Amino acid sequence: MRIRAIAFYLPQFHPVPENDVWWGKGFTEWTNVTKARPLFRGHYQPHLPADLGFYDLRLPETREAQAKLAREHGISGFCYFHYWFHGRRLLERPFQEVLESGRPKFPFCLCWANEPWSRRWLGEGQDILIAQTYSREDDEAHSEYLSSVFSDERYITVDNRPVFLLYRPDRHPDPIRFTTFLKSAARRATGNEPYLVAVDAGLPDQDDRKFGFDTTLHFEPQLGVLPGAMDDRSSIARLARNLKLGVLSGRLKLYDYIKARRKMTPCLRGFPQIPCVLVGWDNTPRRGRFGSICVGADPASFGKELRRSLSNWKKSPFRQDNLIFINAWNEWAEGNHLEPDQKWGRAYLNELTSALEDFNHDA
Repeated sequence: MRIRAIAFYLPQFHPVPENDVWWGKGFTEWTNVTKARPLFRGHYQPHLPADLGFYDLRLPETREAQAKLAREHGISGFCYFHYWFHGRRLLERPFQEVLESGRPKFPFCLCWANEPWSRRWLGEGQDILIAQTYSREDDEAHSEYLSSVFSDERYITVDNRPVFLLYRPDRHPDPIRFTTFLKSAARRATGNEPYLVAVDAGLPDQDDRKFGFDTTLHFEPQLGVLPGAMDDRSSIARLARNLKLGVLSGRLKLYDYIKARRKMTPCLRGFPQIPCVLVGWDNTPRRGRFGSICVGADPASFGKELRRSLSNWKKSPFRQDNLIFINAWNEWAEGNHLEPDQKWGRAYLNELTSALEDFNHDA
């Protein structure tokens, strides 16, 4: 069975009135990217774009160029992060224009990132900018909107069922209500129920089929499994860990990329799971010295881990959806992007192409 690689896609690269108020006039994700600085010897910052430049996602030419680059390197589609706050959509313009224009002709699906936005950039309940609230009426309205998107001919499906991801099922007070409404609305709009994917960003190792989902995406990064990742205080234990990586600091949260990934990656479970492979991680552009960094993340390490995940997927008895997700296509302010930068060029994309071609050739 040939596997399809879907890359998570962030729409944050254009100004919106809300960010003007919260972060300053003209703010986009590039604002964080360009202000980043190295925090220790050998720390790769800032990450600066190469082939696509400092783009603005309001431009259709940019979206076409992204799709062309992704298609050329074996990516089967984008998974757009979808921001819905009780009927209010944020950062919606790029995807809405993709939907209305029919361009680019590149497959896509949606992931509802149902977390509050905060000044800490961690989806927490502290320093809230906009809260995430729920109601029966909103679940109905949201389901109707989503089902209209599912009808697009480019929408990614599994057995003709549109694929939809919910980032934090644990945050929804009644996930069964939401999945029930969504299935009903999708049947009316498309004739098929959606293929529902619970993202385990909050509760790893949970079988979400009991909430009406078909499978679970094992999301990366799982920062919560890394020692001290959610604690901003300096510590002797952190200093000891960092010294092993050659950095004298008791505050910075440093982790070896491969070791961190293997700590995040679960063993085969007795329920359906879709694998996800992290490109890299360094959110110091957003969080400064309170950020977390996966050191040793480079194209060769990514390729190695991708091949390992593909091999593990092949051993799983749950392979009905032939999907693997890559996080991410363009998460620049978290050092997590397949898009070419000035240091590595297209090396990450080339590793992805090679791994997928080898795997699908043998499939």
